[in-house]
Amino acid sequence: MLTVLIFIPVFGALIIPFLRNNQKYIKYWALAITCFELLLSVFMLINFDLSKNGYQFVENYEWIPSLGISYHLGVDGLSLPLVFLTTLLFVCAVSISMSINRRVAEYFFWFLILETSVLGVFISLDLVLFFIFWEIELIPMYFIISVWGSGRKEYSAMKFVIYTLFGSAFMLVGLLITGLSISSFNIEELSNITLTADNFLISPVYVFIMFFVAFAIKLPSWPLHSWLPDAHTDAPTAGSVILAGVLIKMGGYGIIRICVQIFQQEAKDLSLLLVFLGAFSLIYGAIITFRQTDIKKLIAFSSVSHMGIVLLGISAYKSNNPEVASFGLEGAALQMFTHGTITGLLFLSIGLIYDRLHTREITQLQGLVYKAPTISLFFVIASMASLGLPGLSGFVAEITVFMAAFAVWNWFTVISVFSIVLTAGYMLWLVQRVIFGDHIGDEKNLQKLSTYEYIPALLLVASIIVLGVYPSIIFEFFEQSVTAFVNNTIGV
Repeated sequence: MLTVLIFIPVFGALIIPFLRNNQKYIKYWALAITCFELLLSVFMLINFDLSKNGYQFVENYEWIPSLGISYHLGVDGLSLPLVFLTTLLFVCAVSISMSINRRVAEYFFWFLILETSVLGVFISLDLVLFFIFWEIELIPMYFIISVWGSGRKEYSAMKFVIYTLFGSAFMLVGLLITGLSISSFNIEELSNITLTADNFLISPVYVFIMFFVAFAIKLPSWPLHSWLPDAHTDAPTAGSVILAGVLIKMGGYGIIRICVQIFQQEAKDLSLLLVFLGAFSLIYGAIITFRQTDIKKLIAFSSVSHMGIVLLGISAYKSNNPEVASFGLEGAALQMFTHGTITGLLFLSIGLIYDRLHTREITQLQGLVYKAPTISLFFVIASMASLGLPGLSGFVAEITVFMAAFAVWNWFTVISVFSIVLTAGYMLWLVQRVIFGDHIGDEKNLQKLSTYEYIPALLLVASIIVLGVYPSIIFEFFEQSVTAFVNNTIGV
């Protein structure tokens, strides 16, 4: 089943050239493929047995046995919700791309290849396979930004590639050292081995840092974040939805899956580094956001701040109390999921605004509620969720992380909590200025939303509200995976 989930988008991409450049058929075909993927991920969620520990829907075949490399796939409570998030956001991204009319076949071809690569990262249980899918993601994202983006699109696309390749070089060295030391690239097997300087070619601390650098760039964490605002600002709307909603989650997932689960003692020893970077990213991202005049770049910098919460939660793994350590990791995972839907809706709303007003400058977007009340409603809901309003999904994840982190890092957490005030400040200012500010320009309403614009927005709104009211629907998946892992390793 997992092989089908990963490679159906590739099949869909390979069919596109045979659709004779019929734009209508190409768009419907791409949407059908992504909808099938979403239905398949929902089927897996429904059939996932929460009473069992470990990976499910496993596929494991020898690939290069002489090197210990296998085609090993599987999902657990940590990865399956992110698989669902990926398929949901790709449906949204393809749906809002129905207005694309330039190089349509190439556009949807690259989006389907991108979906395969992201799903492969979340599903791979072999380090080499994980790395291959991690690298494949670079190619479609580069073309999506550089061809269909705006502004300095070539520069932003190349900057994204250079930063990611820099991190990938560290990851490649790290996985080679790991594989040569243990004679295995099996993530599940490596998670059950106590790594020491005796069974490693070099100190595992250095290998931990190699992996962490790669994942911190993708997350992104200060000071490795500068590619993100440029990529977000110049990417097309659908590209920004995927970039913010899914791609940066690959970084957080990698830290938990590899840095924490494989390098358990090193994660504890270097937890001070994690909490420092998390707290600094939280405050720095929130402060720098106030200086932005481009609404898209503002949301991009806010993502740096919100991903700091992920690092803050992961740092709670240092605790010798299994409940605290579990709560921190679960909160970090939930923050990744909720941030994906919230920023997805924010960038979708900004894209709808830009398509109609052709500007992203905050000073030129005042009084939007008078022109586009529906878009304004979507934007306000996403903004309130982003600042952590109780009853919406952002609140649940943030309070979980702060509770766990405070039990381990009192002062770092107290400092980090001030980011909530800053976040509320810039989000409320943004809403007041853009949505409810003095009316500017034409009194007539803007072009109404199409069905292909309504549906993805409503899907994301529903997920934000449902998770805010009933978070256990996703939280229990994270709990299933994280609790079992922490209980087995708390004595490390």
